[in-house]
Amino acid sequence: MAAFDPWDPAFLADPYPAYAELRAKGRVHFYEPTNQWLIPHHADVSALLRERRLGRTYQHRFTHEDFGRSAPPDEHEPFHTLNDHGMLDLEPPDHTRIRRLVSKAFTPRTVEQLKPYVTELAGQLVDGLVKRGGGDLLTDVAEPLPVAVIAEMLGIPESDRAPLRPWSADICGMYELNPPEDVAAKAVRASVEFSDYLRELIAERRKEPGDDLISGLIAAHDEGDRLTEQEMISTCVLLLNAGHEATVNAAVNGWNALFRNPDQLAALRADHTLIPCAIEELMRYDTPLQLFERWVLDDIEIDGTTIPRGAEIAMLFGSANHDPEVFQNPERLDLTRKDNPHISFSAGIHYCIGAPLARIELAASMTALLEKAPTLSLAAEPERKPNFVIRGLSGLSVEI
Repeated sequence: MAAFDPWDPAFLADPYPAYAELRAKGRVHFYEPTNQWLIPHHADVSALLRERRLGRTYQHRFTHEDFGRSAPPDEHEPFHTLNDHGMLDLEPPDHTRIRRLVSKAFTPRTVEQLKPYVTELAGQLVDGLVKRGGGDLLTDVAEPLPVAVIAEMLGIPESDRAPLRPWSADICGMYELNPPEDVAAKAVRASVEFSDYLRELIAERRKEPGDDLISGLIAAHDEGDRLTEQEMISTCVLLLNAGHEATVNAAVNGWNALFRNPDQLAALRADHTLIPCAIEELMRYDTPLQLFERWVLDDIEIDGTTIPRGAEIAMLFGSANHDPEVFQNPERLDLTRKDNPHISFSAGIHYCIGAPLARIELAASMTALLEKAPTLSLAAEPERKPNFVIRGLSGLSVEI
């Protein structure tokens, strides 16, 4: 367990050797610093993502006291109100109802209709990068593309989009392990500001509906069910946060991996038909979301170890995606890998609803970079963000 240290810069730089040690030592490990049970194997993670004795929340069945937990501090309330009404942190029946209603507005047809917009915007962003002779792939291409796309889907005017990424980054700070109080304060402030903004925008769309996702969510109904205003606000924030955080990090992690594996980059440059396969492999190879948590609602047993109700399980996506029981030569980047059941988009009822859109965005930016910047190369050694759960870079400096 000494190798697993999510606050150690060396571990954050490359956590995969530590994962190999965890897998070799067993299927379940109690980690005292976070009071969690770590699950490192692919088969267990995949099964537990579908296990109904686990939940993203416990409040549909227990009070905090019944569950042996303390309620969050009162000063954190705006964050938890926002977070706890989004479908990612709900369980049936509320999760079922909200996901069904969101799916009515978030259809494959809606996503497919965005493809020309995504392709055009990716091309424009890469054109700018080429014209400047290089820059930061994170801030110049990887970040503005999915932020603009989800804002376009939601119907957020261009003039209002500047705070979206900072709000998202501050809120997502609370998803790290044991976040300090200054991080919590930023998340609370961002939750209030983002919620207030969306409340006004939703009121405008109620008066004058448009051809956008917020108008669609207002109109969505099924057998008398509708989204409450708080559920709508939480859903919009979730779609924005999840809709670009993972995509941004998948893009920069992916290009960083390509630069460090020149044979694979050369193969991709020679054959653009590898792009769909490459996206899946890059998401497996350096997983954007390293850990996903669940509460134990009823006692479960894993490999002879009973994990009691009230405990928290931490499923290690990054480790599962490098499990040699599932992936041949998992430490090797192989853009031709065909059998690739990675779990970067999760599984079960919480499978990422935006996965098809993320794939479109990643394919559009990769295609534009391969076509318009065929000599793209790393200009400086990148710095990794001091985060574990959401794995990404502070920047990726490139030159043409």
